[in-house]
Amino acid sequence: MPAITSLFWDVGGVILTNGWDHQSRMQAAQTFGLDWEEFRERHDLSFPAFDSGQITLNQYLDRTLFYRPRPFTREEFTAFMFAQSREYPETRAVLSSVARTGKYFVASINNEPRELNNYRIEAFGLRKDFQAFFSSCYLNARKPEETIYRIALEVTQRPPETAVFIDDRTLNLENPRRLGMHVVHHQTAEQLRNDLRALGIEV
Repeated sequence: MPAITSLFWDVGGVILTNGWDHQSRMQAAQTFGLDWEEFRERHDLSFPAFDSGQITLNQYLDRTLFYRPRPFTREEFTAFMFAQSREYPETRAVLSSVARTGKYFVASINNEPRELNNYRIEAFGLRKDFQAFFSSCYLNARKPEETIYRIALEVTQRPPETAVFIDDRTLNLENPRRLGMHVVHHQTAEQLRNDLRALGIEV
């Protein structure tokens, strides 16, 4: 087996909590007194474009909330969105340990809207560990589709058999496996560390 030289990581659900998932949106609906079904429907119709960088945060908020007057401000809602992000310290320690060896190219392959992605990179110092961010908002491509993984391999010129992709969702592992990448289904930090060691990766 060729040696692993590149590690591509999901961010939400692995390194950090998911940025704007179903649970966060339900909490927002309760906090701000939203009609859940109306908000959910407008979110579902708008989010693919938001996630792939085709509309801005303001446009997303216009479509989902501020198409009529609200008793709260855009800034208050945005602050709530950003506050949903927290770090998983044990998994972050695995990422940092791999990055510190200096032996691997370490990058993200993640689905995230631009403003939220930029906030999370800055707030959690992700540039310290990641050398590149193959994020859906920058590439106009999203997991689980093959395009985002292929772009990451082609831009970095990494043979798939020398790369591993880590994600907490099994569906997102199917296309990278099909492309020839090694995959790790993240469940716990300890399991992740053991699976990486099994692939010969220094952790």
